Amino acid sequence: MQLLIFIIFYPILWLISILPFRLLYLLSDFVYFIVYRIIKYRKRTVRENLALALPHLSKEERDIIEKKFFKHMCDMFLEMIKTLSITKKQIEKRYVFTNLEVYKDLEKQNKSIALLCAHYASYEWTVSMNHYISFKGYGIYKRIANKYFDRLVHDIRSKFKATLITTKETASIIDKNKKEGILSLYGFASDQSPKVEKALHWCKFMGIETPVHTGAEFLAKRYDMNVIFLRTKKVKRGYYEGAFELMAENPKETKRFEITDDFISRVEKQIYEAPEFYLWTHKRWKHRRDS
Repeated sequence: MQLLIFIIFYPILWLISILPFRLLYLLSDFVYFIVYRIIKYRKRTVRENLALALPHLSKEERDIIEKKFFKHMCDMFLEMIKTLSITKKQIEKRYVFTNLEVYKDLEKQNKSIALLCAHYASYEWTVSMNHYISFKGYGIYKRIANKYFDRLVHDIRSKFKATLITTKETASIIDKNKKEGILSLYGFASDQSPKVEKALHWCKFMGIETPVHTGAEFLAKRYDMNVIFLRTKKVKRGYYEGAFELMAENPKETKRFEITDDFISRVEKQIYEAPEFYLWTHKRWKHRRDS
C-alpha cells in the first residue's frame, strides 16, 4: 500500500516541482483555500497554540496571524516540493546567508559544530548551506512512516549534500565521527515537544512552563562542539535570509541547561518579531505546568 500511494503521488509532486515560481505560488493560494477554508487542517490546534503563546493579543489580531500562518505553511510545503528540481542558482538567490564569515571562523577551530534552529520560516531550505561549508553536513530528523516518501525526503535534501540521520542514530554517528576525526556540522531543530517521560528540563517557552529538548546541549558538551544558532527571516514571498549567531565556543564551561535556555530565548524572540512564520500546527504545549 505504501508503494502504491507513492507511485500515485510522485508524478504529481514532480510536475509541481517544475512549475515556475509564479505559478507555484498561484497553486499555493489555491491550496491555502482548500486547507484553511475546506479541510480546516489543524485549525483548532493552531488557534489554541496562538491563544496560549500570544495571550496579550486580541482575538482579531491572532486571527490575522492565523491566516498569514496558513498561507505561509502552504508556501513552504510547495517550496519543499520545488526543491526536487530547484537549481543551485535559484536556491542561492532565494535563501541568502548574510554572515557566512561567522560560520567560517568556527570551521578554522577544527572542532565540529552543532547548529540549532527552529521550525520557523524556511527550515527546509536551510540545508542549502551545505553549498558553503567544508565540513560534512548532517540534518537530524524524525523518520517518515511511509518508507518511500522517507526516501524521497532523503533524495531532496541530498541535492544540497546533506546527510539525514534520525534522532536515534545521532549520538552513535557523532561518536564515530569524533573517533575517526571527521569534522562535521550537525543541524538540530530542537524547538518541538519531547516525550514528557524523557524530559530532563522544563523552562518557560512563550511564557509557558514546558518540557524542552536538551540533546543538542548534551552532545555539544560531550563532544566539545561549537554551538551556533541560525536565525531565519522571511524577506518576502519565496525569499529568505539566514544569519548565524554564536552561542558557545566552549560548551563544557557553560552551566547545565544554559545553552538550552539560551536557544529557547532566541526562538521566542524570533516568534515575537513575526509569529506567522512559526510552525503552529504541532501541539508544542501539550505538556505544560501551571504558572
